[in-house]
Amino acid sequence: MPLVPIDLPTPPQLRPRWAALAAISAARSDGHACHADVPGVWRYDDGGGNWIELHQVSEGRAVLLGHDHEASETYYGEAASVFDQPETDLLAGAPAWWGPPVRRTLDGGAWVGFVYGFDGAAWQRADYTAEDGFGSIRFPALGDEETLNWIYAQVEGFPGLPEAAQWDAAAGALIAADAEVTPAHITAVIGPQSDDPARWDTAAGVAAAHRFLTM
Repeated sequence: MPLVPIDLPTPPQLRPRWAALAAISAARSDGHACHADVPGVWRYDDGGGNWIELHQVSEGRAVLLGHDHEASETYYGEAASVFDQPETDLLAGAPAWWGPPVRRTLDGGAWVGFVYGFDGAAWQRADYTAEDGFGSIRFPALGDEETLNWIYAQVEGFPGLPEAAQWDAAAGALIAADAEVTPAHITAVIGPQSDDPARWDTAAGVAAAHRFLTM
């Protein structure tokens, strides 16, 4: 069965935004939301039980997988029997290198609702019609505007934030750093509260972003 093309940013296009999310998440002591703590694996968790991971594979390839516990209607593997639903074969027609990240995830006890493979040039998925839940997660790293909105939601309401145009420029610079984040990038976004160690850990934010440089 032929694979279906998917229109998504490439991993190099995702990295600057994903790393920026991780920087702010870790600086807020909320590193579980977005991180690259496992070498070669980037993770986003929306805090409501829904998640996305990008697993880097050799030769510029990658596997993007995840699950929305409310919206994913693709029951793969053991999930089909547990929920008494027809199985969607998320690896139908896929090359063998898609399989290991999926098996590791299932062995870890998580359900998988979607699996997309990047072959170095384009994204593809298996051919199915069931809702897989990817879109409902609303992954912010898919675009600059979505990333900026997510970051602003983390700092909104804190005193001393820069004016809108200055803040947009600072957040844009954080993304443009492409994981080469410095303390200055973070402090420019979060304002004077960066000096409050009870609320912010700028060093943790820098370290979280730098973990994306292993790509």
